[in-house]
Amino acid sequence: MRLALILVVLTALSGAVVLYNRIFLSKEETLGDAGERSENLLVEYSRSFFPVLFFVLIIRSFIFEPFRIPSGSMMPTLLQGDYIFVKKYVYGLRLPVLEKKIIEVGEPQRGDVVVFRLPSDTSVNYIKRVVGLPGDKIVYQEHRLTINGELVELNRDPISPTHGNIPQFIENLGGREHAILIASPGNTMRDGMYVVPPGSYFMMGDNRDNSRDSRFIGVIKEEYLVGEAVRIWMHMDGIEWPAWQRIGKKIQ
Repeated sequence: MRLALILVVLTALSGAVVLYNRIFLSKEETLGDAGERSENLLVEYSRSFFPVLFFVLIIRSFIFEPFRIPSGSMMPTLLQGDYIFVKKYVYGLRLPVLEKKIIEVGEPQRGDVVVFRLPSDTSVNYIKRVVGLPGDKIVYQEHRLTINGELVELNRDPISPTHGNIPQFIENLGGREHAILIASPGNTMRDGMYVVPPGSYFMMGDNRDNSRDSRFIGVIKEEYLVGEAVRIWMHMDGIEWPAWQRIGKKIQ
């Protein structure tokens, strides 16, 4: 939010300077002693930076925005240090900073990986998977999901290795398969039944025993959605070399 505000302010100021110069100031500039054309430094910088700032503002606000994954709550789908692109327009076009939706485009689908603003602190972004849609009844018990009375298919992944001795499973959410981690089969975290109210979504991390998601923070209202995570464009954790094999990977 702070970065968006700074970008909007800089774009507006530079645009105002360029517009004022074009409308109110004479096109004839004063000539210096050397016969060279002199120009106000502020106007010169504004002319140079305004197109760049405006372009970045449009791309970042309405099309794609980059994010960095700060934790392991979405392992094995996303790793700490992944840099991802988030598709902003897929759930509607919103005004920057105000986050007010101006054009309806679409709604989240079950299984989408979504970035949203934390309701208790909108300056913080979270990323989780959409498990429950408006009106759904979600039951989470002993690491198994039941949605509207139907048990979600879950199978041990026979191919992928464990992640620090944490086994990997394949979960099928309405025909969309993705990997999850279950750390403690006999010790579940926040079992319970949840009903998703209208206009809200139930989010869960793929690292089921290490995720602060809707089991803790509650359902996420539509107004807090930022966009859908679609692709990894870089992975770099600390001072290590980038993990080249993750670059360009589609987020399932």
